[in-house]
Amino acid sequence: MKNKKTAFLFDLNGTVIDDMEYHAEAWHEILTNDLGADLTWEEVKKEMYGKNREVLNRIFGEGRFSDEEADKLSVQKEEYYQQAYKPHLKLINGLHDFLKQAAANGVKMAIASAAITDNIDFVVDNLAIRQYFDAVVSADDVTTSKPDPETFLKAAEKLQADPADCIVFEDAPKGVEAAQNAGMRCVVITTAHPKEDFEKYDNVIAYIADYTDAYITRFFSEQS
Repeated sequence: MKNKKTAFLFDLNGTVIDDMEYHAEAWHEILTNDLGADLTWEEVKKEMYGKNREVLNRIFGEGRFSDEEADKLSVQKEEYYQQAYKPHLKLINGLHDFLKQAAANGVKMAIASAAITDNIDFVVDNLAIRQYFDAVVSADDVTTSKPDPETFLKAAEKLQADPADCIVFEDAPKGVEAAQNAGMRCVVITTAHPKEDFEKYDNVIAYIADYTDAYITRFFSEQS
């Protein structure tokens, strides 16, 4: 599975950190309390993928908010999220050791996420892991969010890696679909979705609960 050209592309939320409940809480606060959307907690969780503007457009329709209004709402949502999550900020179990192993083996790595740049910086700088990543692609760097493959293809381009040599680490069906559309294999972290949610994708090579899984701990010893 691994070769000298293998590159790792990591989604952020639910993949590097287990923070999706905090995003849901922030969106629920903005959408229902501030904007009056008639959405349950579960409905909010299903809609909160892609860029923040895309979330607003899906729920309220195109043109409901001006660019200025959408930007203001986006800032409010991320401020709420960061304030609530910062006391709990930590890497998913086993990831730090895996990043160190990958770096020691010369594996190029990137973060390729629908998160905004500020949220990526919030994570990688507060957790002191920026040195492991050779490239970062955020929502601010792409035109179309996942499941469009643009995020992953841009990350591969920045790493000068062939898509076929990239392994994507994802937690969401839309992300796995984006990896499939990019021609990339995918390891699914089941922080937010069960295996059953990924059955239609043929690019999944493993399911893990976290980075202490045997598949991960044996990765370099058995596949070098």
